[in-house]
Parts: sequence; C-alpha cells; structure tokens
Amino acid sequence: MLIFNLVGLCVLLICFAVDRRKALRALRRGLMMFWNVAPEMSLVLVLISLSLAVLTPSQLKNWLSVDTPSHLAAALVVGSIALIPGFVAYPLAGVLLRNGASIRLVAGFLTTLLMVGVVTLPMEAKYFGWRTALLRNGLSFLGAVAIALAMGRVL
Repeated sequence: MLIFNLVGLCVLLICFAVDRRKALRALRRGLMMFWNVAPEMSLVLVLISLSLAVLTPSQLKNWLSVDTPSHLAAALVVGSIALIPGFVAYPLAGVLLRNGASIRLVAGFLTTLLMVGVVTLPMEAKYFGWRTALLRNGLSFLGAVAIALAMGRVL
C-alpha cells in the first residue's frame, strides 16, 4: 500500500509540474467524485461489518454440509446477499471444506459471494443503470449456478 501511495504522489507531482491548472482541476473533480460515492461506500462498509458479524463459520458449515438442491439454493441466495471481501471469503471457504461442507455448496456460495452483489446493486445501478446492473448480476448468478453444478460433478 505504501508503494501504491508513493507512486500516486509521484504521478501527482509530475502532473503539477506539467500543467498546474489541469492538475488542480483533476484533483477537484476526483474529490467531488469521492464525495458523491462516500455515502454508498459507507453503507457498503456497514453492511460488510454486519454480514461478518451475523454469518459465523459454524453457522455456514451447518448450512453447507447437507448437499441438497434446497441447500444449494439457500447457499446461492445467502452468497448473493452477503457481502464479504475476497481476502476473508477464500480462507472461509477453505475452513468450510476442511470441516466437511459440500464442495458444490461451497463453490456456489463462494461464487455468488464474489460475483453477485445484491447489497451493492443500488450503487451499481446509479453508475451503470438498472438494466446493466441487473443483467450483470443475473448473468453472474447463472454463472455461479453453472460453476456449482460443474464443481459438484467434477469433484
């Protein structure tokens, strides 16, 4: 992260050296974009915190250990609604698998968790439009179903 910040600062200084007025205009524009996104991002962070507090690994293991179509549907729906970052989701999937959860259900849960965003849908629709946001989420959900079924068959 430090390297990323240093590179960004160097690029900003170069931009100031090349055209000070244009760099200031770009900074103002970026700040306005940040303030426009800040309320939605704050809500997303709150929802991430709540989902991490509500969905414990032991609860997920109990739901994901019985490999039935209804449990697959539940895993897909919970994964679509829950919002857990990838750096938490992948180790969680490993723990679930080691504790006896079904590969098919974990694959479906993990795939929807990372690809489908019901919680972020309003923010996504604000920037890309409802049609695009719904289409992306719908296709991602169908892809997650296909991945879960394939993983259950292959593994």
